[in-house]
This record gives sequence, C-alpha cells and structure tokens, in this order.
Amino acid sequence: MFLYYIDLALRSFRSARGLTALMVLTIAMGIGASMTTLTTFRALSGDPLPDHSADVLRVQLDAGPKATFTPGKDPDTQLTRFDAEALLRDRRGVHQAMMSGGGAEVEPAADAPGGLKPFEAEARYTTADFFPMFRTPFRYGQGWSAADDAANAPVVVLGKALNDKLFGGADSVGRSVHADGADLRVVGVLDDWQPVPYFFDLNVGRYRKTEGLFVPLGAALERKMGTNGSMTCWGESATPHPHDLNAPCSWLQYWVEVDTPAGRAAYLDYLTRYSAQQHAAGRFQREPNPRLRNVVDWLSSQHVVPEDVRLQVWLAFGFLAVCLVNTVGLLLAKCLRRSPEIGVRRALGAPKRQIFAQFLVEAGTIGLAGGALGLALAAGGVWLVRAGTTRGAQFVHLDAAMLLTTLVLAIAASVLAGLLPAWKACEVSPASQLKSS
Repeated sequence: MFLYYIDLALRSFRSARGLTALMVLTIAMGIGASMTTLTTFRALSGDPLPDHSADVLRVQLDAGPKATFTPGKDPDTQLTRFDAEALLRDRRGVHQAMMSGGGAEVEPAADAPGGLKPFEAEARYTTADFFPMFRTPFRYGQGWSAADDAANAPVVVLGKALNDKLFGGADSVGRSVHADGADLRVVGVLDDWQPVPYFFDLNVGRYRKTEGLFVPLGAALERKMGTNGSMTCWGESATPHPHDLNAPCSWLQYWVEVDTPAGRAAYLDYLTRYSAQQHAAGRFQREPNPRLRNVVDWLSSQHVVPEDVRLQVWLAFGFLAVCLVNTVGLLLAKCLRRSPEIGVRRALGAPKRQIFAQFLVEAGTIGLAGGALGLALAAGGVWLVRAGTTRGAQFVHLDAAMLLTTLVLAIAASVLAGLLPAWKACEVSPASQLKSS
C-alpha cells in the first residue's frame, strides 16, 4: 500500500508541477537556513571532551585584593604560581595540571625539509598530567613524567603539524628542537588533536589551532621562554618578576580530574579549607570563595559561543516555521483542487485512514525532495560561513550526523505541515463531490 501511495504522490506532482516545485523550494529554503545555523552552533558549542568532560574541572581561587571585591562575583579565572604549585603538590585529584600559553622562535635543523628558516611557533607550558587528563592521542612516543617536571627537564612534545613541518612527519622521538635558545629533546608527537572550543585556555583564543610545542612549565620558566595570555597583578611585591613564586599575580590555568561526584564535593571542600588557611595566613584578603566547574559549565560561564550565533539559530528556525505555514497553505490549496478525486475514492470504498495516509505520504515525499535540495543549500551556507569572519568558522562542517539530521528534519517538518491538509482531505464528503460533478 505504501508503494501505491508513492505512485499516487508522483502522479499528483506531475499534474501540478508548479505548485509542487514551490512547496519543495519552500521546504528547502527553511531547511537550508536552519541547518546552516545549527551546524555552525553545533561546531562552536560542542563538548571538546565528550567522553569525560564532567570529570575534568576548572579551579578558581579568590586570591585578589579586598578593595576590588564585589559580593557574588566570580573569582579570577587564573591562579597565582604559589597556589597552583601548592595544589599540584597536594595531588588531590586523579590528574591535575597547571599551564600557560607561550611562543618560541624555532630554529630548524640543517636537514629540515624545504630549507626552513627560523619561525615563531605557539607553545603550551604545562605539567605531566596534561596529556592523560585531556586524553591526547600520540602518534609517536609519549608525554614526559612527573620526574621531568621536578627536574625542569628540557623535553618537548610536538604537535602533529609542527612535526610534519620540522621532520616531514617521521618519528622524531629522541631528536632535538632548538626553541628560544634552548635545545629540547622530543619525547612524543601528538596525533591529530583539535579540541573545539579551545577550552583549557580561552585567553589565547577560543577557536584556534592546537599549539605546536608542549614544554614542561618549570623548564620554560627556567629558560625564560616567552609567555602569552592574560595576567592580573595587585599589591606591592618584592619579587622582581610576576612569574616568580611569591608574586601576587594570577596567570596560570589550573585543571583537575576527579571521577566521582563524592570526589568532586570533597575537592571543593579541600579548596575551601585551603582558601581559609591562606586567608588566616594573610595571603588571601577575601573570605573563601572557590569555584569548581566541569568543562561544559566552564564554557557556559565564560559565554564562549558568540551571541550572534545563538540569535541566528532562533531566527533560522523561525524562518523554517514560516516556511512550514506557507507549505500548509499550499497543501491545503492542492487538497481542495483534488476534492472530486477524493470524493470518488471515498465513494468507491476508501476509508478515511487511507485518504489520511495517502496525503501524509505525499507530504513526506515533498519533504524528502525539499530535504535533498535543502542539503545543497546548507552545504552552500556552510561554505559561506567558513569563508566569513565568524570566530571558529574554520571548524564548521557538515558531517554524517548533520546530513542525516537534515533529511529527518525535512521529512518530519513536511509531515507535520501535511497533518491539517490530510485531515481536511478525510472530511471531504463523497456525496457532495459526486453530486457537483
């Protein structure tokens, strides 16, 4: 029976080509607009650690001056070096890492492919647990150890793109990279790894390519490698540099992995007690005010997704609703034109449910055609987004899940639009139609 309804739908389309084309185009435009904006929103607001983001937590402590305190306000998003190292020593989580962004001038070896000249490379200065906590995939080798952190060992993990540039993609473990005047021994090379958004350090860019150099924080500070990102300092300090251990400056990001709800509650209690101790010692001028947010909550609190993207999603789905209303009107017009045909079928014994099913199948077929055309429009829309200036546009793409979603949404929308016309078709009186004919 379903194939029979499909055959009736195709016959109907051929008899009203203009009206059918208009309905297909209406559905396609609504689907194309909504799926373009939804794809963009999904790319920019996705979970960068989908398997364990609830266990990876951003730590915030309120170490700032009392004079600038606003009740209810979040503490600084970064920690001082003193506090970060104290938390790292206590090791209250499964994994924990402190870090900062940086940059270094890389001097390629004489045998580097393409006769490379010295160039600037983005760097991340961090500690050993960075790699297991964020589940970074390795192509060659592995990350460094806690012992390397303690010894400020001159080691480095390379990003895949930088390894391709310096060593042609070969296994470079054991070789040296000369960066900012320091010789760093390669212990590992990452495979493709691109968290979107770049959640662990929003100061260096919310949507950016993965850094090329990963260096132990202690080694980078000892060798005075260049840092970047934001820094907040307050009060008087006898230390000559804001990176020094006792400098009243917050500039380090701190993340911890705790894998149970009870463990997360215990860790927040630990932060509260630590803050109280520092307040009693005179380091913290404010009462304990720690924060502990998982990855998704952290991104939400920092308003990472541009507001204009959210607005575009609502506007696009509003446009889709308008398209559906127009489709309902076109289907109703088509239904009224076919009242004599419906009356004859009813007189020949077709029950209402068959008439209803016939018109729903016809609406779904229109939706399928509109979805196929909508896919092409969405692909064009995504191309325009990638060519534009939206932050993170380079990460927007239509994947298999979005392709399937487009077709399902198109069919569901058209079937929804076809409910009223199908019901109206059921209500056609065969007697009145036979009499009028």
